[in-house]
This record gives sequence, C-alpha cells and structure tokens, in this order.
Amino acid sequence: MGKKRVLIVDDELNIRRILQAAFDKSGWHSLAAESGEAAIEILKNDDVDCVVTDATMPGMTGYELLRHLAERRPELPVVIMTAYGTIPQAIQAVRDGAYEFITKPFDLDHMKKTVAAAMGPKSAGKSRSNSSRKPAAGGIDFIADSPAMQEVVETIRQVADSRATVLVTGESGTGKEVAAKLIHQLSPRVEQYFVAVSCAALPETLLESELFGHEKGAFTGADQAKAGRFELADQGTLFLDEIGDVPLPIQIKLLRVLQEREFERLGATKPTRVDVRLITSTNRDLQAAVDEGAFRLDLLYRLQVVEICLPPLRARTEDIRPLAEHFLARYSRENGRSLARVGDEALKVLQNYGWPGNVRELENAMERAAVMAKPGDEELEPRHLAARLRPAA
Repeated sequence: MGKKRVLIVDDELNIRRILQAAFDKSGWHSLAAESGEAAIEILKNDDVDCVVTDATMPGMTGYELLRHLAERRPELPVVIMTAYGTIPQAIQAVRDGAYEFITKPFDLDHMKKTVAAAMGPKSAGKSRSNSSRKPAAGGIDFIADSPAMQEVVETIRQVADSRATVLVTGESGTGKEVAAKLIHQLSPRVEQYFVAVSCAALPETLLESELFGHEKGAFTGADQAKAGRFELADQGTLFLDEIGDVPLPIQIKLLRVLQEREFERLGATKPTRVDVRLITSTNRDLQAAVDEGAFRLDLLYRLQVVEICLPPLRARTEDIRPLAEHFLARYSRENGRSLARVGDEALKVLQNYGWPGNVRELENAMERAAVMAKPGDEELEPRHLAARLRPAA
C-alpha cells in the first residue's frame, strides 16, 4: 500500500515546514499549500487522505476551505488549526463537518495522533450476519453479541436522550470511552461537541485549568485567556475519564457545576454558565475511595445517577470473534494484508486466554497478527498470535 498523504494548508512557512517534517517522519507523504486557493489547485491533481488547515489565512479562510471540501469531497477529513481566540468558530467548524480542531501552539504528538485517527478506516469491514453490533451516528461500532453487552446497549439507549449524568465503570481496556461516545451519538446533543479529558494524565494545577479555563494573568505563564473543556462542551457532552483520580479540591468545583451548572475560570470574578451532559468513567471502586476519604460521597451520588458497568472480555466470550475480525479488517487494510477471518483453532486460543487488558489487549493482538501475516494469508491461525497467548505445548 502507498503512503498516506496529508495536505498542509497554512500561510506561515515555518508551520508548513514543521508539519511536513513531522508527517514525513511518521511515514506519511506531505504536501503543502500557502492558501486555501492553492490547496484547491493541488487537490485537482493530487489525491490526499487528510487536510490540515489553518483557520485564519489571507483570502480563503480554513472555514471556507472546509465548506468547499464538504460540498465536493465530503469523505475527506479536515483538521482545523486555530488560536484560542477563535475556538467558538472552530467548534462550529466541527459541527459543520471538520474532523477535529487543534489549538495553536500545538503539540506535535497530539497533532500526529489526531491526523492518524482522521486517516483511519471509515468502516470496520462487514458485520457477521448474526451480529448485534449497532453502529451509531459518527461511525461508532459497538459490538454486542453477548447477552451482557446487549444489556449494556439497551441501558445506553434508554438513558441517551436524558440529561442524567452517567458513570461508566469497568476494568481498564473494556471500552468505557466508546460507551460514552455511543451515549453522545444517540442523544439529542449529537450535533454538538463531544469533549474527552483524561483526568489521570494531568497534575492538579493543569487539570483545573484544563477543565475550567483561566483568565489572562491568573498564574505565571497565563499570557492569554483560555476556555476550559466545560466551555468547549457547552450544549454537548463532556467525558471525564478516570474520575477517581481527580483531587479533592477539584471535586468540589465539579460538584458545583453539577448542582448550579456554573463555574469560575481561574482568576475570574464572575461565574460562567454552561449546559453540559457529563459522563465519567473509572476502573476504581469509588465507594472504597469514599471510605478512604479520597472521594466525596455527595459527588459520587451526583455522578452515578445512572451507572453502566462494562463486563471484562473474559466474561463476554461471544464477542471475541466479531471483535477480532473487526480489528483484523482495520489493521489488514492499513498494512496491506488479507487477514479477514478468525479460524476455529485460533478462536479456541483467543477464547481460552484471560485477556487481562480486555478489548484494548485484543486489538493490539490483532494488529500484531496482521503485521506478522504473509500477504496471502486470509484466515487467522494460532501461528499468527504472540506466544504468550498460546498455551504451552
């Protein structure tokens, strides 16, 4: 398979050079245009897999380029780069069809991950005829052949159109964020923004600013005002992953948002009101955290108006084959392989393994299998699997 192709559109030469170097290093082929008009000319002769465009440029803006492409190339993902001051317009751009927006100055790793996701497969291959997977708007493929997962899907459908907060629990790798996205996609807020935050990935000082934003001069280095994730998710859905890792001082502010639907940016003198559907997740026992004094009981009550527990993969073995074939289809396409089916012997191996890493571990195993397969292999066999998955001879 040929290299993925990315078109960079920015009137700043340095930005184009930085992104070209980063994308080329990632194994993609990058093209560059200094304006929206130049990008359109390039697209007349070159096929690309993703467009990364600045929002504000002389002549045709990035938003105008997005609208042009939405009419003529609706399947082409567009990532918008924007300064903090134009975030509301960027959010509207996402509602108008942009894949994502990224704020300047951007983090290169985050940029590459976003572009890689944008260029991922548009579908996950054909469903098995007896599968109960239920794709939602936006292409979410929630595989639920097992009775346990069918019950989860029914609960999601029941609560999706409400404003109730939802707590999604389960072991690491069970698909908690996928469940949160499905709730959003089935809700009346589907046309609004879904914003996800990993609470475990940020220290307390950064997490507070990330969630609630800050005013200019609120702390050292705050040289401009910044909207927080609650503001970005206004009218939409905010997903807080690993809520059990949120420090107590921030728990108090979260409780206020849930009770009053308002908060204050760091350094602000007046509150900001928002309308946000909050979904949280954890792999911890929050009641035990309450007993230890690490989590507020009143916040727990607010968060678990509806609790959805995702079963571990070892408890839903009926889903292993469709999940494995779902991932095989994706990674076979990406790596120029032909694996599409799970053979009976390989299925026995997969069903007998304990999957401590759950669906995420199965996905990684299928990616490895696709890479290790020979170009002509069409059926997954035990030899394609890592030795740790196979029982000792």
